[in-house]
Amino acid sequence: MDFNMKKLASDAGIFFTRAVQFTEEKFGQAEKTELDAHFENLLARADSTKNWTERILRQTEVLLQPNPSARVEEFLYEKLDRKVPSRVTNGELLAQYMAEAASELGPGTPYGKTLIKVSEAEKRLGAAERDFIHTASLSFLTPLRNFLEGDWKTISKERRLLQNRRLDLDACKARLKKAKAAEAKATTVPDFQETRPRNYILSASASALWNDEVDKAEQELRVAQTEFDRQAEVTRLLLEGISSTHVNHLRCLHEFVKSQTTYYAQCYRHMLDLQKQLGRFPGTFVGTTEPASPPLSSTSPTTTAATMPVVPTGAGLGPPEEAALCLEEVAPPASGTRKARVLYDYEAADSSELALLADELITVYSLPGMDPDWLIGERGNKKGKVPVTYLELLS
Repeated sequence: MDFNMKKLASDAGIFFTRAVQFTEEKFGQAEKTELDAHFENLLARADSTKNWTERILRQTEVLLQPNPSARVEEFLYEKLDRKVPSRVTNGELLAQYMAEAASELGPGTPYGKTLIKVSEAEKRLGAAERDFIHTASLSFLTPLRNFLEGDWKTISKERRLLQNRRLDLDACKARLKKAKAAEAKATTVPDFQETRPRNYILSASASALWNDEVDKAEQELRVAQTEFDRQAEVTRLLLEGISSTHVNHLRCLHEFVKSQTTYYAQCYRHMLDLQKQLGRFPGTFVGTTEPASPPLSSTSPTTTAATMPVVPTGAGLGPPEEAALCLEEVAPPASGTRKARVLYDYEAADSSELALLADELITVYSLPGMDPDWLIGERGNKKGKVPVTYLELLS
């Protein structure tokens, strides 16, 4: 019990000394040991790394999970060391609603069939999003979080310890300075009024006491300097390790970009397949059979794909075999042909369609009664239907 009380009293004395030193430094009444410029640069870089890592981590979490309530729930599960329950993505939920709507409105109707196709694509998009979130969390968020909760806590602990060692060192310097000043005052020759033997004895005794105090202060200063230098070296090594942290975060960033690229590539493929499937569905739109815009003419070269003269019908160009035969016999109109640049590669679904390569130029035109989403494309002696959404009409 005595030992604990002594230790408590000693700790309280050290804390009080540090508090006094810190307060005097703030008011400019005490000298402060400054760190070298290189060390200060290491501290600044470490603080900047920590701050930006926190911001990137928080914003990436928002990107992967925009719902703040869901993020709080996941945070609580992680803190409680419990497995985060599986959550349905927005795409999967939309797919479920579309499938239920198709079942109730009639899966055999054109609208119902389209709902089913879109719901299947949305379900695949939701699964791809789930895989992306899982991969990004493991390869990017986890390393950033490990740095903040592991390495940075160690660095912060050693920095606080270094700050305490510096306060102890500066307090020892101040104590030594005061002891030397008192010793110098005690060893001065007394004036003529203080020449009695008693004053000489008191002066010699005080001088001896201050000599002992100076020796003690010098010893404490040497110990404090040694501890400060040792702690400064430990902290310096940890701060220099930030370079390794940057290398690790760079690798994680590459992994994040790779997973994001894979995710968006999957989404593009799924939507491209969906677009092809919907393009093969016969147009059964209810509404006017008048052309959606004025017919093409040679005097309106700026007309876009959305204003091509088409008359929607339920049959389009008929079966593929018949359409292929008719296309070979159809001659292009005397006016209304245009040049178009292909935006994406397109694989022909049957013999009535024309396969396309990105960035190639073809001649396109429309025929009466065609589906508005399709045109006739010509490249050399080849001819076939091409989807409007894959083209950029030039002139």
